[in-house]
Amino acid sequence: KSLSLICGALSWLRDWEEKKRQEEARLLRGLSPAEPAHAGSTDTAGEPDWVTAFVQRKEERDKVDRLKEEQVRRKKREDRLEKIRNNVQLKYAAKRKRSEEDETKRLLQLSKEALSQGAGEDVLDQLDHNEEELILAEYESDEEKKVVSGLEEDDDDLEEEHVTKIYYCSRTHSQLSQFVHEVQKSPFGKDTRLVSLGSRQNLCVNEEVRHLGALQLINDRCMEMQKNKHEKKSDEENEGKKRRVSRAVCPFYSYEQMQFLRDEVLVEVKDIEQLVSLGRQTKACPYYGSRYAIPAAQLVVLPYQMLLHEPTRSAAGIKLKDQVVIIDEAHNLIDTITCIHSAEVSGSQLCCAHSQLSQYMERYRKRLKAKNLMYIKQILYLLERFVAMLGGNVNQNPACQTVSQTGTVLKSINDFLFQSQIDNINLFKVQRYCEKSLISRKLFGFMERYGGSATAVKNNKENQKLAGLQNFLLTLQQGSDKEGDPPVEAENDQLRAASPLMQIEGFLSALTNANQDGRVILNRQGTVGQSSLKFLLLNPAVHFAKVVKECRAVIIAGGTMQPVADFREQLLSCAGVDPARVLEFSCGHVIPPENILPIILCNGPSNQQLEFTYQTRDLPQMMDETGRILCNLCNVIPGGVVCFFPSYEYEKQVYAHWEKTGLLTRLATKKKIFQEPKKANQVEQVLVEYAKCIKRCSQAGGQMTGALLLSVVGGKMSEGINFSDDLGRCVIMVGMPYPNIKSPELQEKMAWLDQTMPRAAGQAPSRVLIENLCMKAVNQSIGRAIRHQKDFASILLLDHRYARPAIFNKLPQWIRERTQVKPAFGSAFAELRKVRTPISYTV
Repeated sequence: KSLSLICGALSWLRDWEEKKRQEEARLLRGLSPAEPAHAGSTDTAGEPDWVTAFVQRKEERDKVDRLKEEQVRRKKREDRLEKIRNNVQLKYAAKRKRSEEDETKRLLQLSKEALSQGAGEDVLDQLDHNEEELILAEYESDEEKKVVSGLEEDDDDLEEEHVTKIYYCSRTHSQLSQFVHEVQKSPFGKDTRLVSLGSRQNLCVNEEVRHLGALQLINDRCMEMQKNKHEKKSDEENEGKKRRVSRAVCPFYSYEQMQFLRDEVLVEVKDIEQLVSLGRQTKACPYYGSRYAIPAAQLVVLPYQMLLHEPTRSAAGIKLKDQVVIIDEAHNLIDTITCIHSAEVSGSQLCCAHSQLSQYMERYRKRLKAKNLMYIKQILYLLERFVAMLGGNVNQNPACQTVSQTGTVLKSINDFLFQSQIDNINLFKVQRYCEKSLISRKLFGFMERYGGSATAVKNNKENQKLAGLQNFLLTLQQGSDKEGDPPVEAENDQLRAASPLMQIEGFLSALTNANQDGRVILNRQGTVGQSSLKFLLLNPAVHFAKVVKECRAVIIAGGTMQPVADFREQLLSCAGVDPARVLEFSCGHVIPPENILPIILCNGPSNQQLEFTYQTRDLPQMMDETGRILCNLCNVIPGGVVCFFPSYEYEKQVYAHWEKTGLLTRLATKKKIFQEPKKANQVEQVLVEYAKCIKRCSQAGGQMTGALLLSVVGGKMSEGINFSDDLGRCVIMVGMPYPNIKSPELQEKMAWLDQTMPRAAGQAPSRVLIENLCMKAVNQSIGRAIRHQKDFASILLLDHRYARPAIFNKLPQWIRERTQVKPAFGSAFAELRKVRTPISYTV
């Protein structure tokens, strides 16, 4: 599906480029398609005809000049790429040059080490070794200068304009790599300039940076090493006046080598793994080398989080003006945009960040400039007020501070700022300071040096006051390990992996949204450490509008997009898109109608009506009826059966009931039973064992005919997992997985929709939202069974409410057209018995 879509887009792109070149050729020959103004005519503004003719000729001359410059740049780029394709010796020459440069650098380093051995203890007044890099550089809040590089760069490369291109986005890097491999095999694979983009976490080849693990730490360390490289020249000039501690620079951040990598990327289609391998070979940064290739690329492949987040998009050099964007796997696009622009911080993170930052300021107070001290004090004040809003004090252990008034409170952004008494602080400037100064990275380095070992702090008399930081962190952990408190192992791991200030920076950035577009949720639970502040984005269209307005075309695609009303109303209409511009296309499935049997079952074997509402689904007779249905189906369906429950809690409850009544033993005689684990790292192991059991049963025969997998809607196995062939001969949906309507976030979203959206077909927008969330989850889950043209499966929806027209019409078209509504279990079971073997299907 994705490949056919992109092949069509590439064909359009080739035709459009050819038409554009023909148009350019006509203009350059002086044959403008526009008719000259007639003599004696007057334009609408009342200008004489000779003025109009002069202006028109000038515009045409300017356009011709621009076309000539563009042709020169295009010819230069094509010649360079063709030279790389055909001249293999050029690669060996570049490799030999890199080896010579490495040898020269090694000799210079040995010389410096030899000279430094005679220096003895003659060291000027400075901090501990390598501690200089923990000091914040002088900061100018209103400075908007670009970072000046000491490298000689080609002006043509810097000014290279973006050609018309296609941005193809999907959810994960594995999906993008699969897509790139299909492009490589397609007719466009050899002559398409394709670039794969990713995060530093995926593309970095510097092992010193990669071992940091956390994405934010990798980003900050990379930016700091670049800054060190830019400041290297000025440091060398001042070396005679004051000896400075050498700062680490990235050996892969070489402009010349990154330009070479850029050309290699444009010559041949490469996925991310191949790009990283090429970066190691050429000793060039794949992250920046791939970004340099964006202007000349025809197809850019990237995760859609990178395209949907404007700061990330801008930093990567992505320009959407008049370009084509394809967003694949877009069924959760609204949730993705909401998640990207939301943020949450816990009380323990706020207190920990305040403690770290306070002691950092005390340690380096005499070395920090006035602007840095001012902003640090502002951040400390913000942290104090945030903790106060949770009912605590930053100077006390958050795990030991009990919250007097527990519960969840939602506030508008302005109300939160006023009540927390921070409305007089310019959050835009504070957020920009955090981003530009890399304060979170400096603080993390400070913690690495003094926070991880109390002995390292106490060895220096000047640093004994920092021992309090270690004691504070220990009391945090000890206070949280008391009986009755939830385990904080995961949170402690997070604190060790990254500075909590990084999370807080995201929360500060979220508070700069418009007041009507979001809410702040104060979640007070037990202690201050367990409480949290969360920003919830209500209007995702405000961020998606910038993408829609700039692009020539936006294609939102997916295998299961039903229902699509959310996309039209919450994304496109709110973004100001003209309804006439929105075109909807839906097609059937590649499988023949005989290969799928969807059934809506209204009653069970004992004529018990199937209605799994919150009031009835916990009844013993309802759980017994569900067990009887599964027992009957497992007797006639070969291979694997996947049964989806609305939640982990309900699946666990039903499993315990079946175990108590003995029904689980009856099920186990035909199918080995597997349960979906909550932990993501255990999912792969369960799937492997599930597949092995089905394969073993199909080969050995006997009473055991396969396996039964009890899964959860919204879990790891309801999306992104392929239950193809014998892994999923039947998919069963138990009830309707409506979201928790008591959730404060969902209630606020519903209230916002009722206030801003019109009623549709007599239904309130909030009611439509609840139904759409439910059916999107259902459609994703039942779509796991049919994965290729020759696949076949049965789909069983256990709830009479699926037959209601409003719900039925939200099933995918290719399933809805073949769905049978069965009031009684007997007729449904008869249909399933007819198709119990693959021979009965048209394959």
